[in-house]
Amino acid sequence: MIYNLDKINEMAEGDQDFVTSVISVFLDEVPTDLEGLEVAIKAKDYENVYKLAHKIKPNVDLLGMEQTRATALEIETLGKNSGNISEVESKFPLLKKDVLQVISELKKDFDL
Repeated sequence: MIYNLDKINEMAEGDQDFVTSVISVFLDEVPTDLEGLEVAIKAKDYENVYKLAHKIKPNVDLLGMEQTRATALEIETLGKNSGNISEVESKFPLLKKDVLQVISELKKDFDL
């Protein structure tokens, strides 16, 4: 398991519906953001690379995915600075792999 629910559980204060709600929002939003990020990278659309990586970052952070958060931050910074798109392209597959794995695990773990 590459995620942990410590942060969400702390915020939820025992409210399991809150935990499920946060997980549902993650499952609704992040796959779309990830697809958009992939399209923005292919189009060399730095502004959207920045915006989408910035949007993904707190979602993965909430799930305790520190390595994934760091990768999203690197992509965000490169997008903001119109950095080397080949660097973004080299970092994106790791972000995508981790996010897709967590989506799969969350769906299974929460029956969603």
